[in-house]
Amino acid sequence: MNKLTLIQPDDWHLHVRNGAILKTVIAHTAKQFARAIIMPNLNPPVLTVGQAMDYRSEIMQALPANSNFNPLMTLYLTNRLTEDEVKKASKSEYVHAIKLYPAGATTNSDSGVNDFKDIYPILETMEKVDLPLLIHGEVTGNDCDIFDREKVFVESSLNDIVKRFPNLRIVVEHVTTKEAVDFVLTASDKIAATITPQHLMFNRNAILAGGIRPHHYCLPIIKREHHRKALVEAAISGNPKFFLGTDSAPHLTGAKESSCGCAGCYSAYGAIELYAEVFEQAGALDKLEGFASLYGADFYQLTRNIKTITLQKQNWTVPASYQVDDKTITPLKSSEVIGWKLAS
Repeated sequence: MNKLTLIQPDDWHLHVRNGAILKTVIAHTAKQFARAIIMPNLNPPVLTVGQAMDYRSEIMQALPANSNFNPLMTLYLTNRLTEDEVKKASKSEYVHAIKLYPAGATTNSDSGVNDFKDIYPILETMEKVDLPLLIHGEVTGNDCDIFDREKVFVESSLNDIVKRFPNLRIVVEHVTTKEAVDFVLTASDKIAATITPQHLMFNRNAILAGGIRPHHYCLPIIKREHHRKALVEAAISGNPKFFLGTDSAPHLTGAKESSCGCAGCYSAYGAIELYAEVFEQAGALDKLEGFASLYGADFYQLTRNIKTITLQKQNWTVPASYQVDDKTITPLKSSEVIGWKLAS
């Protein structure tokens, strides 16, 4: 196959930051995706519908001229979130979910939740108004091995949340383990998951073998090969519980290559091409459209896109970096060759 036409996809998990970084990266997403769920973990975080509207306005102003890209906003769940704000969010045409970060789990998660029982009244309200909960599914205690944090979270906290709130729509974000995949498979149709390109492409050797590779470091961290295979099987299965969410996270090169490098992979520049490579290698290009373009919209109860995009079988080399004023962002697969290219 030398050409692949898809209903235009959506990205159901995206970081675009703000300021100069936003102005650099947003065009990469807008050229291929019709919509994206925008993460709220700015500094300071997006806590209210009003703040979400301000952030959306900044994104819209940064888009290229004549772009039809639609940012779908979220709120950051903290102990300060009120039931009234949840109800207000559920009535907004622009706010589509609330994001739960365990405190300290990832970038800008210091305002996250320490004890999930404290937010049960909020989850109850979200269930009543049918506003989805997006979960970064990891425990954060130092007594848990970093490679086991998702597994432990699924076995403890996630099980309890799902049992207590059976009608709450939940997206388990960026699943990385077979245990998380199995949980989603056996849960009700209220539970879905996003999968990133890096977790489909790499196992943990990509971070550590032959030297530390900071641009492959993300959270949840990339796992063993049998977990990667389980993710690929889920993505290509045609099961509507699994859909595209890049978790593309732009960080300045200096912040990634520092003595305490930050977590996140920048994939938005060529996300759909990266997924196409994975699906082609698995012999499942016919399953890409459902994963990328249909299942997420259905779960979020949004109309499917009508326009299409076309990918061509063509090698191209990923830029070494992208400029942000006098600094750079180093993308995932920097200076490497990708075998599919988005047609102009």
